[in-house]
Amino acid sequence: MLKHLAHVNVWVHDQNEALGFYTKKLGMELRDDVTVAEMGNFRWLTVGLPGQPEVALALMAVPGPPVFDTDTADQLKVLLAKGAAGGLFFATDDCQASYQELKSRGVEFTEEPSKHPYGIDAAFRDPSGNQIRVAQTT
Repeated sequence: MLKHLAHVNVWVHDQNEALGFYTKKLGMELRDDVTVAEMGNFRWLTVGLPGQPEVALALMAVPGPPVFDTDTADQLKVLLAKGAAGGLFFATDDCQASYQELKSRGVEFTEEPSKHPYGIDAAFRDPSGNQIRVAQTT
């Protein structure tokens, strides 16, 4: 049966730009960076949080044919740019401190930390448009 979640797919427009954002700005570590020539130079690029080796983000370029037809790939790219292609939620013990740290690294927030029934959270987007939230639960 299933053991645990290992990888989460994150669509990106540019893998190099995404790698820089997730490692330099968010403090994640590079896990895998492998190009497979036999698969049309497919690049398997993963990053993860230090101290959480069992889960990694797969920073995936939006593929064209044969994975997606051209129209589907184009539609996905449009949705991604609008922030409508999924999102990530990170936990923190101190949302305000995480907000200040990430902001000092150049992360541009779309929502400052605010209180909600579930806790305090803040929001930003990665360079491809993915919605990301940082939450401190109460």
